[in-house]
Order: sequence, then C-alpha cells, then structure tokens
Amino acid sequence: MTAETALSLGPSPARRDALARRIRLLVAATLTYNVIEAAVALTAGTLASSTALIGFGLDSVIEVSSAAAVAWQFSAREHAVREARERATLRIIAFSFFALAAYVTVDAVRALTGTAEADRSVLGIVIAALSLAVMPFLSAAQRRAGRELGSASAVADSRQTLLCTYLSAVLLIGLVLNATLGWSWADPIAALVIAAVAVKEGRDAWRGKGCCAAPVASASSGRAGTDACGCSPGCEGRD
Repeated sequence: MTAETALSLGPSPARRDALARRIRLLVAATLTYNVIEAAVALTAGTLASSTALIGFGLDSVIEVSSAAAVAWQFSAREHAVREARERATLRIIAFSFFALAAYVTVDAVRALTGTAEADRSVLGIVIAALSLAVMPFLSAAQRRAGRELGSASAVADSRQTLLCTYLSAVLLIGLVLNATLGWSWADPIAALVIAAVAVKEGRDAWRGKGCCAAPVASASSGRAGTDACGCSPGCEGRD
C-alpha cells in the first residue's frame, strides 16, 4: 500500500458533510431531551428533597452545555472551521466532566454522612428509567459518527451522554431501594464510582482521546499508523 493510497482512507468530503449533519441532528436530540430531563429531575428532586435527583438534574444541565459546545463546532459548514473549533470544544467538555465529578462527589459524601434524607419519588423513578432507555442509543449513534468523521469532540460528547446512562442506572437503583427497602447508602456509594469515571473521561477529553477515524499512513514508511485523534487501528470497537 502506498502512502497516497493510505492517506485517502478517510471519509470523502461528501461523506464528511453527511456525518456532520448526522451529528448536528443527534446533538439537537440530546439537547432537547436533556432540557426536559433537567426540568423534570430538578422539579421531582425539590418535591422529594432528593439530593440525588437534584444532582441528576444538574448533570443534565452540564450535558446541555457539552452538547451546545459540539453544536457550535458543527454549526460551521466548512470542515476546516470545524477542525479549528475542536480544541475549544474539547476543553468545554472536559471542564463539564470535572464539574460533574466534583458535584457528584460532594453530593455522595453529604448523603453518606446523613445530612439529607429523600422521600419516595415516583416521578424520579420514571425519568431515571426513561433516560436509561433513551441515552444509550443517542450515545452509540453519535460515537459511531464521530469516530468515522475523526472528531474527538463528538466522541467525547457521546461519552458524556453514555455517562448519563450510568448515572440514570445509579439513580434508578438508589430511588427504588430507598422507596422499597430504605437503603439510603446504595446510591452515594455507586455515585462515587461514577465520579471516578467522570474524572477519567474528563482527562481523555482534555487530551483529545476517544475518536477512531481511518488510520493515517506515515509519509516515510507508507504504513498505517494512528488515526486523526492518535488512536491505533482496531480501536473502533472500544468505548
């Protein structure tokens, strides 16, 4: 394989435009859902005095900022402009992850020390279950498009959406156990694990890791090397 052949393995301009349109639609869907999710979770959390639900609602607000940053990046029609905005978008996403991790940690510690006890919330259980069903599909679709396009920011945002899935599962388990068995400690313990994951994802976003585009050949050797975001070939199946 020649260097010229390997360098042409990336998506064509028409394919890049199609992928960019797909990402814009997925980001719009994520934004819309997260706005609704935030409103419902914050309302339910306030009514039930649930710090977990309020934290989940604030997580949705953070996700809106992340999705909005990606929407800003992909609002540019020219591929060169989108690439120029990539670094700023990744910084915004990374800070969003770090802010989420900080809040979840503080919230979990408060819950473990017994400073807040939540009432049962049927509305909270419903929104957590719905998010658990919706978010994996949005995340997977955006991750595939972002990897094919070679956009680390789109993949980083998809990981934030996936993190919302984990938080939804944690919240759902905590709300159900609190409502049925009164086990108030289950949610904060799992939330601390989620906070650790958020820190890792924030570091990866800061470093521009996470996307897998077509491998780019070395001009000197003609062999396939890393992709546009520094991934080795064969990483397409990784999360």
